[in-house]
Amino acid sequence: MIANTTITSFPEITIIGEKQNFRTTLNKVYGDEGVTLYDFEVNSDVEEVPKPITLQWKIPAIDVKGVWKPTTDFNKRIQADWELDNMESRISIDSPVISLFGNSDGNVLTFACSNAINKLEMNARLREEDNCFYCHITFFTEQHYPLKNFKAQLRLDHQDRHFSDSLRAVAAWWETFEQLKPAYVPDIAKTPLYSTWYQFHQNLDVPLLLKECRLAKNLGYQAIIIDDGWQTFDSNRGYDFTGDWQPDRIPEMAEFVKSVHETGMKVALWYSVPFCGEKSKAYKRFKGKFLTEDHRWAPVFDPRYPDVRQYLIDIYTDAARDWNLDGFKLDFIDDFRFYKDTPIELGPDADYASINGAVDRLLTDVKDALTKINPEIFIEFRQKYTGPAMRKYGNMFRAFDCPGDATMNRLRIADIRMLAGNTAVHSDMVTWHADEPLEIAALQVINTLFGVPQLSVMLSEVPEAYVKMIGFYTKYWNENADLLMNGYFLPSKPLANYPTQRVSKNGHLIIGVYDAWVVELDGAYTQIDILNAQIATQVVIQILSDLGAYACKVYDCQGNLIREENVVFSKGVTEVEVPECGIIRAEKI
Repeated sequence: MIANTTITSFPEITIIGEKQNFRTTLNKVYGDEGVTLYDFEVNSDVEEVPKPITLQWKIPAIDVKGVWKPTTDFNKRIQADWELDNMESRISIDSPVISLFGNSDGNVLTFACSNAINKLEMNARLREEDNCFYCHITFFTEQHYPLKNFKAQLRLDHQDRHFSDSLRAVAAWWETFEQLKPAYVPDIAKTPLYSTWYQFHQNLDVPLLLKECRLAKNLGYQAIIIDDGWQTFDSNRGYDFTGDWQPDRIPEMAEFVKSVHETGMKVALWYSVPFCGEKSKAYKRFKGKFLTEDHRWAPVFDPRYPDVRQYLIDIYTDAARDWNLDGFKLDFIDDFRFYKDTPIELGPDADYASINGAVDRLLTDVKDALTKINPEIFIEFRQKYTGPAMRKYGNMFRAFDCPGDATMNRLRIADIRMLAGNTAVHSDMVTWHADEPLEIAALQVINTLFGVPQLSVMLSEVPEAYVKMIGFYTKYWNENADLLMNGYFLPSKPLANYPTQRVSKNGHLIIGVYDAWVVELDGAYTQIDILNAQIATQVVIQILSDLGAYACKVYDCQGNLIREENVVFSKGVTEVEVPECGIIRAEKI
């Protein structure tokens, strides 16, 4: 049981800010079993640009170990109120939710907002004068167009349960709003895939790509993402030529896709959606219709213009139809935002004042147009655009780029997964140095297994032992995909970067152990798998009750059976020998 006596009733919520001609109301519409819902409305008789309005309340800082936010990665510590930076949430950045968790991973307070499209600023910070957390949600911080009315709902949860359960409940709550209904998730989105980015970058070679497809398919990978480079001969990792999206490096794209299909693999192409490079034809065509031209990569399309949106929609639909594509990696969505030089005064053909509203329209129309061509199309987004609004348009969410960082990959997968519902959650692409020892390279793969693995190594150059390691883990994942993706997921100790994670379903339990941590076991499981995802040769298990006899098999990271024996799991502490990055499989006798 997770003890939590911090909050017995919700404190008063204060409305702060210059209201001008607006009337603000906050009404409690539900309150039961530790969850309270409020309707927040802002109304005016005339259209006016609102100034920022804040909802603020405080709770005592009792048994709060850290503060969970969707993309804070390693930084889940308590923040003081004199640290002025707030979390920003909008359609393509983060999710409007924060969770305060206790020393036993219990939920202290999880608060969320239904407004997942417009920009919000949120925080929960400790004030040292009274040792209370001051929580707030601020609306209209970048509002540059007038409105007459605005509605949002606020959800506060102080139920006595694991913090991850509270986050899952928020995700389910978001799904109840018509404007946040998630997209259909095809089966192909739930399978391991091969990406070209880390091993090829922009230097794509068709014969080698086809060779890699055959090798990856034999290892259990079902799709390939052709990343940046297919559209240009420029290999400088820049975006000067984006915007036209002609297959310069793979000119016979339809034939190439057909050849990939003959290997048994599905095909997706990468697109940097917002960028229009200064060396593209599109740049001249859309001059004056950019959110900014002062961007580190390239000018950014302004989606508030319908011809800009239609241009982008036509690019993707033509590619899907003409080249028989199975999927898209739509990248850099978070660069659709308000910049210091973004025009406020728009041309007469603009049909949206709101950038976020225009992005919503663009992505809705893209998804509808693509699924009309292919209902099974898969669309990948990556952090930070993995919030509830993005679930409307994409069916695959990927951990933000973290090449060679197994710990960050595991952490980001878990953070996405707790809010993703049934949307497929993928790892960042796995890669390692050519001279990396086998077991260290294995860490990169085994840390992805609670998401859908993505691979980005040159299989034709990888030594046989490494290929065998990749194949072993991929086969294990494919055999246990339903459990790993759809089971009850429980990550532990967010401030320690989830040193253990577990998933269970129908009597089968899988535990990942990523650090020198004591693994607790209890319950009537018919099968228990323990992934020793560390450079250590033993796992310490604390068995909380007598579980009975199990037939155990121990494998190394290549899938070689090291030993098998019958073991009685009796109450107490036991140490099990297992190779570095090996797996223990125990079946009830």
